[in-house]
Parts: sequence; C-alpha cells; structure tokens
Amino acid sequence: MSIRHGLLALLEHGPRYGSQLRTEFESRTGSTWPLNVGQVYTTLNRLERDGMVVQDGEDEAGHTLYGITDAGRDELRAWFERPVDRTSPARDELAIKLAMAVGAPAVDIRDVIQSQRRHTVKAMQDYTRLKAQALEPAPADRDEIAWLLVLEQLIFQTEAEARWLDHCEARLIRLSAAAEQRPEPAPPPAPAPAPVRGHRGRPG
Repeated sequence: MSIRHGLLALLEHGPRYGSQLRTEFESRTGSTWPLNVGQVYTTLNRLERDGMVVQDGEDEAGHTLYGITDAGRDELRAWFERPVDRTSPARDELAIKLAMAVGAPAVDIRDVIQSQRRHTVKAMQDYTRLKAQALEPAPADRDEIAWLLVLEQLIFQTEAEARWLDHCEARLIRLSAAAEQRPEPAPPPAPAPAPVRGHRGRPG
C-alpha cells in the first residue's frame, strides 16, 4: 500500500491538513487500511523534503495546510501509469505458515488448513454482506464507489485464498496416498562375517 501516493492523490483536489487527509483516506478505502495521524504527518514531512508538497498556509482553525507541487503531480501521474510490481510479492503469512507446517513435528497441517479455511470463508461472507449494503442504495459519490472497488477486491482475494487452501489439502491427500502405496525399501544385506585367522605356533 502506498500511503505516499494516496496522500498525493487526495492533495490534488486541493490543500488539506493532516487529520483531514487521514479521514478522507479512510473514507475512500472504507477503513480497510487505517492510518494514524503520526503516520500521515511523517509521510507529509518526507513528501515536503522531496519537493512534492509544500505548506500552504492555515485554515480558520489554525491547521497547517499542505498543497501538492508540480513535482508531486508528476510523481502521481507516473504512479497511476506504472503497473504494480508483482515480481517481488510481499511476504504472505499464510503461505509461510503452511510452508513451515509441512513436516513440522506435532503439527497436523490439514488442521491448520481447515482452521484457516473457516476464517477465510467467514471473512468472505462478511465482505459480501458489506458489498450488499454498499449497493443499497446504489453508490452515488466517489468515496462510495472507491469503497465498493476495495470491497470487491477483498472478496476476490478471499475467494482465491479459499480455492488455494482447497488445492493445498487435495495435494496433501494425493501425496499421502502415494506414500502409502510406495513399497517399503528392502533392508540392506547383513555384512559378511570377517574371516577368522588361525594362530601359528612358534617353532620349538
């Protein structure tokens, strides 16, 4: 998630202060990725350092306003045009957990899969219910439409995760069945006894 570019996109609509940016960011994404004010101001300070935003006066309540610069607009345009890089995927805790559970002592990986599947299906049902609420009435403003897009991405993501868990369980079943059908290796032959050497008597 690029907080940096998200804030630039919001600032393109006009000057904003930190708390306002946090509220609008969470409204646009349905609080799926909540921010704290400190995180927002840290990002604004870095954007200001990089010449992408400038302080643009204060509002009536004395909040410092930030505005986007031409350099910030250029960066935002480049971000919108640049595909999200999937060649270096973020670490996925579930994938790491299953990879480590394979062969781990005292761990039944199928129990791990079934527990995760229950959680994933429940999350998918929750997202689907939220989508139904978002569609009734039909979304009218950009924040509602943006939240609907985020919700649908979460639904597709959980559906794909549930299918992947089914695939993992099916593969483990096939591997287990193949291991049971594999013949036991023959025991190695016993080593031949060493020859016994006779003792020679000394000449009298």
